[in-house]
Amino acid sequence: MTQALIVIDLQKDFCPGGALAVPDGDSIVGGVNALMAKAEAVILTQDWHPAGHSSFASSHAEKAPYDLTDMPYGPQVLWPDHCIQGSLGAQFHPELQVDRADLIIRKGYNPGIDSYSAFFENDQVTPTGLEGYLRTRGIERLVMAGLALDFCVNFSAVDAAKLGFTVTVREDLCRAIDLDGSLAAARDGMGATGVRLETGHG
Repeated sequence: MTQALIVIDLQKDFCPGGALAVPDGDSIVGGVNALMAKAEAVILTQDWHPAGHSSFASSHAEKAPYDLTDMPYGPQVLWPDHCIQGSLGAQFHPELQVDRADLIIRKGYNPGIDSYSAFFENDQVTPTGLEGYLRTRGIERLVMAGLALDFCVNFSAVDAAKLGFTVTVREDLCRAIDLDGSLAAARDGMGATGVRLETGHG
């Protein structure tokens, strides 16, 4: 076993009707389930914010969702409150076959730092522990799917490639927010680090 499927943040709040809905986000669930059924190893990530997280616009006076602010670790997009620990919105999409997961890794639980990537918090220093888990299992190749392509999938894929993993992103099993050109920038950034963008093998 050398390959794992990593499913990024396929949670209610990122699907239509959720607090930070990615357009058409729920349309990928069936395809992701089919991919999980064939995968050697399956890891799910789960955005898991405490109430009042520093990345929420509601935590900053006179700021609105999608405004930028400066954090000690750099620029940060401020989001609507989403994926609050224990909330309905933080739950996985009800049709996602969660029982297939070998590991569920939660991120974004540090109140002072957002965490897009499955590997590092947004300071790019604090690890989530996922790299160590993959290394000890001898996994070298990663396939990624989930939400959103231009944020958490992008950051996870780029970090994985920089860590030396071979990374394929199933673009047909992702959906994007596309905030001010973020999708094109994400595609360029992933390509520059050697991430392979792929569409479809069922």
